[in-house]
Amino acid sequence: MTNLESAHKVNFAKPRSFHTALKSDLKETFFPDDPFQQFKGEPLSRRTKKALQYFVPIFEWLPKYSLSLFKYDLLAGITIASLAIPQGISYAKLANIPPIIGLYSSFVPPLVYAIFGSSKHLAVGTVAACSLLIASTIEEVVHQAENPTLYLSLVFTATLFSGLLQTALGLLRLGILVDFLSHSTITGFMGGTATLICLQQLKGIFGLKHFTTHTDVVSVLRAIFSNRHEWRWESAVVGIIFLVFLQFTKYVKQKRPKLFWVSAIAPMVTVVVGGLFAYFAHAEKHGIQIVGELKRGINPPSLQDLNFDPKYISAPIKAGIITAMVALAEGIAIGRSFAIMKNEQIDGNKEMIAFGLMNIVGSFTSCYLTTGPFSKTAVNFNAGCKTAMANVVMAICMLMTLLFLAPLFRYTPLVALSAIIMSAMLGLIEYEKAYHLFKTDKFDFCICMVAFFGVAFISMDMGLMMSVGLALIRALLYIARPATCKLGNIPDSALYRDIEQYPGATGTPGMLILQLGSPIYFANSGYIRERILRWVRDEQAITDFKGNDVECVLLELGGVTSIDITGVESLLEVTRNLEAKGIKVVLINPRVEVMEKLILTKFIDRIGKQSVFLSVEDAIEACRFSLKSSVQITGDGNA
Repeated sequence: MTNLESAHKVNFAKPRSFHTALKSDLKETFFPDDPFQQFKGEPLSRRTKKALQYFVPIFEWLPKYSLSLFKYDLLAGITIASLAIPQGISYAKLANIPPIIGLYSSFVPPLVYAIFGSSKHLAVGTVAACSLLIASTIEEVVHQAENPTLYLSLVFTATLFSGLLQTALGLLRLGILVDFLSHSTITGFMGGTATLICLQQLKGIFGLKHFTTHTDVVSVLRAIFSNRHEWRWESAVVGIIFLVFLQFTKYVKQKRPKLFWVSAIAPMVTVVVGGLFAYFAHAEKHGIQIVGELKRGINPPSLQDLNFDPKYISAPIKAGIITAMVALAEGIAIGRSFAIMKNEQIDGNKEMIAFGLMNIVGSFTSCYLTTGPFSKTAVNFNAGCKTAMANVVMAICMLMTLLFLAPLFRYTPLVALSAIIMSAMLGLIEYEKAYHLFKTDKFDFCICMVAFFGVAFISMDMGLMMSVGLALIRALLYIARPATCKLGNIPDSALYRDIEQYPGATGTPGMLILQLGSPIYFANSGYIRERILRWVRDEQAITDFKGNDVECVLLELGGVTSIDITGVESLLEVTRNLEAKGIKVVLINPRVEVMEKLILTKFIDRIGKQSVFLSVEDAIEACRFSLKSSVQITGDGNA
């Protein structure tokens, strides 16, 4: 059966216009979820309402909100607020900024997220990794101890840049950039960061007054042991007691998941008990340092504190870019993880905009970088939250704290905060995941380890970039060396599958069926050309031995999503090369983008429409007919 006689014809339609093709490509790139489908055929008032609900999610869930939902959100909000207070103070200490800034950061940003965020379960707050990243980057240009005012203004500026980048990525729907932070990279980065943070907390555990500003393991360990004369055993004993208590509550949570609240309130219990101990025992006289003065009142404006001095601007920009990407990767990944548990979805681009807006507003209101931390979100989820109202409840609790309770936390021992941070970080060193990567994918394990050791022994930004770089190299290898395979027929069926995967599959005499499974363009066209010719050469060696020559090469293009001019030239070169050897090339099932390019470049005219087929079966039948015809002609000529 020839191609023209086939029941189903190959579509040789006129190629789409550049505008139509570009519009389709842009839609698939930036709007894969097709969010505008819901607006079609709706009256203007309805479209306006849906657009408002789409871009400002609070208008979607708030009208349907009820008292029965609020009961759950109230409990969850109070629970995460009890966690936000010690975490806010602790992570502010990690960023080398006043503890009150950490409390401010759990008041304004959650309110912004409740309006624009799409996740029901995400709890907003500061995170250890970004706190340390900001500190290490800003201290490249100014040390907190030397100029605390300038240092704080650069932290606010870094938060602004982070928010601007996050918002821009969301508006431009460039969530794909976050995907370059692979799961392996994040696992290694978080593990390395957690290790480094744990070691840094030994400063608080031992009550050290002098420490290094570097963020690598060697420098941290050198600072700890070179200042042995400052070690205070009283501080160490208190710290170990708190750390054991916190780890014990985590153990209780693992054994009895219903008692999750024990682990949730443990940090607050640690702060309260530590503060009472420091107050009544006069801990400062025994070398146990305390937080110190915490001013009562809500967030003062910080717009006037933003610093764009060219002398220092490089550090806030660098810190903003790195923390923006890390915060997005962590926050979106965590939000998606908990949404999946409830068979729900969140919009990554909406999340970017929400994170960006809450950091922009935060930089104007004395807050530093916030995202969706895992610990707080897990507590929020386990506490039974139903909507983003839990963040509003947390913000109100923080408001009450700032107005009335903030001075009570002045006696909080720094060693208690160090214990809280260490306990949280120990849970981020995921040994099981690293071992799983080692057992299942050695390259992914290497990517993870590069991030881990790069962060731990060089710097956080270098470790992250090295790991991302290695992951990109792997992706480029996949792109530059795509898989090709020889197809064979599964006996007693019409299926054609990879003969390496299915050794029982049989070839077709006189034909070589090859499947190409990736886009063909400049980066891999040379390899694909050489690989096709090698397949032919190897097949010829086998068929020569058996007495059957390869007369047709069938290229199955169903997996080729696109092709560029270089790719077309490579296919043309392959065709010329094989035709010179008396081998015919036919194409099978080219996709619309590929067919359009082949038509526009006259490649189809070169090989003829009769050499393009809809299925492998059609191609084989046509090639068999062609081979029989040529044999008959040859026979008649010889006669």
